[in-house]
Amino acid sequence: MRILIVDDNELALEMLQHALVTSGHEVLTATNGQEALDILQSQTCRLVISDWEMPQMNGIELCKAIRNGGFASYIYVILLTSREGSEDTVEGLSAGADEFIVKPFKPAELAVRIRTAERILSLDARDLTIFALAKLAESRDPETGAHLERVRNYSRVLAEQLARTEKHRREIDAGYVRLIYTTSPLHDIGKVAIPDCVLLKAGKLSDAEYEVMKTHALLGARTLEAALHEHPGAKFLEMARDIAATHHERYDGTGYPNKLKGEAIPLCGRIVAVADVYDALTSKRVYKNAFTHEIARSIIVEGAGKHFDPDIVDAFLAIENEFVAITKQFGESVGEAG
Repeated sequence: MRILIVDDNELALEMLQHALVTSGHEVLTATNGQEALDILQSQTCRLVISDWEMPQMNGIELCKAIRNGGFASYIYVILLTSREGSEDTVEGLSAGADEFIVKPFKPAELAVRIRTAERILSLDARDLTIFALAKLAESRDPETGAHLERVRNYSRVLAEQLARTEKHRREIDAGYVRLIYTTSPLHDIGKVAIPDCVLLKAGKLSDAEYEVMKTHALLGARTLEAALHEHPGAKFLEMARDIAATHHERYDGTGYPNKLKGEAIPLCGRIVAVADVYDALTSKRVYKNAFTHEIARSIIVEGAGKHFDPDIVDAFLAIENEFVAITKQFGESVGEAG
């Protein structure tokens, strides 16, 4: 593994580098947080071990910069510090640190912490597999473009905003946000079983065709439930199943497939419902032009309490600029109303 170590103490840096190289790791070094951030922006590095106290940018500031940096892959951060108080632990974890090692470090402990980091980072391979399967299913419809990329990012920012509210902060933590980002691309996985004559029809579906299209929610949920049966307790499969089954339910109970109402609909399904509809509204299709953000916004606001959970509509309104930025980032500019 390539590891970036950050410490302004030259002797400490050399000792840590020696221990890591001896264990077979490739090591990059930096003497402060800003130098480390510059390295991360130019080279791929999945694990950072950083001192807490440093000039220019300390370990806490580096953690925050990494978490806000939009890196393609997750970067695991271990803080190396002489601090042991609970308040310091809370501060470090809140900034985005994954683990702590107390100075002076013990080589055996360091090795264990790195193995833990490797196990966590291996989950990224799982996440890539999930996304690849979702993209494979989506590839049957050439019009969807970067739909999955946008929906998972809309879902992520909605979850992050809800986590700031008193009502949802206990249910939504960093793990929940990561899970919804990872699993939301599977929301339409059931469409692999929908006939091309329905899925790819250029124009409005007939009533009979629409009924066939609606079956994708249950088909997707059943597929993921079968996987869950083989791997009971897998949280990502549980959330993926719930999203596939319920992202077309409506808050007032008029949705499908089970006409669930209100908070009987899992929170993840309610979040993805807003993300999915916003993307459908602001994307161009053969039967419609892309709506402007303002029109999509008005439709979502009008649907509060009917189609959508009002709390999630409030979250959407609080971060609507982030939705616009995500739309632009993933290649489909919001168009004129049609």
